[in-house]
Amino acid sequence: MEHLFLDLGFAPPSNAYLLPGDLRRPEKYFPLKVGVCHRCWLVQTEDYAGAEELFDDQYAYFSSTSVGWLEHARKFSESSIGRFRLDGDSRVVEVASNDGYLLKNYLAAGVPCLGIEPTASTAAFAEQLGIPVIREFFGETLGARLAAEGYAADLIVGNNVLAHVPEINDFVRGFRRLLKPGGTVSVEFPHLMRLIEENQFDTVYHEHFSYLSLHAVSSVFAAAGLRVYDVEELPTHGGSLRVFACHQESHLVEQPSVAGILSREVSAGLLTIETYHQFQERADSVKNGFLSFLLEQKQAGLSVAAYGGAAKGNTLLNYAGVKPDLLPFVCDRAVAKQGKFLPGSHIPILSPEVLAAYSPDFLIILPWNIAREVEEQMSFLREAGTKFVTAIPQLRIW
Repeated sequence: MEHLFLDLGFAPPSNAYLLPGDLRRPEKYFPLKVGVCHRCWLVQTEDYAGAEELFDDQYAYFSSTSVGWLEHARKFSESSIGRFRLDGDSRVVEVASNDGYLLKNYLAAGVPCLGIEPTASTAAFAEQLGIPVIREFFGETLGARLAAEGYAADLIVGNNVLAHVPEINDFVRGFRRLLKPGGTVSVEFPHLMRLIEENQFDTVYHEHFSYLSLHAVSSVFAAAGLRVYDVEELPTHGGSLRVFACHQESHLVEQPSVAGILSREVSAGLLTIETYHQFQERADSVKNGFLSFLLEQKQAGLSVAAYGGAAKGNTLLNYAGVKPDLLPFVCDRAVAKQGKFLPGSHIPILSPEVLAAYSPDFLIILPWNIAREVEEQMSFLREAGTKFVTAIPQLRIW
């Protein structure tokens, strides 16, 4: 780690949810520090936990729990089928295919597909939909093996996985090995520029090994023999990029969008070390404001609950030191999380159905990136007088 970008103290892995019996046993904590390289501008965590430990059989993130994300996936699959002329003779491979949220659209369209997903719980769900899944971690070795076995891909998709891999160079070399000569790799990832601009420090957690700019991703892809030829800005996850890449020798022409976003990153200071040195103070300000809000409501005798037992919320709660005395419970639609406890804070996770009877004075929406979707789902609380709250990029009550 050449330069410290952010120090969030110590925390357990954000998706290591606890069963009731786990509360009586010691919990693993790791330092949560992020640094930046002033040569390639890749931002990464210090690695204390391996991927096998973070993404085990109990990993509880299911993509299909978000209605908005399902629609996002459907639109991409439809547009990609037309753009890349995919049909029954093509092949789509998704790395980190999760519960089949995306590939089921290709399956329905008659486009052969393959998922690569190491976490057993989500892989099993996808297999029930009829999607073939390889239950392994992806990298150069697996990419080469699959290509040799006849699974070379016209389109490789990697949505919100590039940040999760500890060996990013090996991972991207796997793309090159698996991709057909005229094929395309499409990856989506939260944009580091937006993280910095909007104080999104709660997107930092152990499962995210890297925090990516287009500059850094372009360098990683180039080192693997791939070339970024197009990029789109997306509203997902607080502001993401969708990058399209091909083999270096491909005839595909680089689009103006690539130079445009690279230029904006320079203007935003992403190639200036002072930008990274100044971020800690901004994160501390958000944390302190959130904690002050919770303390004020407790002193006033007002009730508070939260929605969304996601990693974002766990980072914020653990950094602020919030426990059940200030936040008695969190609701989540994912059945796999209900009845468990958030890591670190030990706040219980309940079904959203309890909110109808509880009607808190304030509902904190921890996954602020889907705040509008949650507000629509919980509109009955508004009628009962509940106010909604988000903490990022600064405390907002409405």
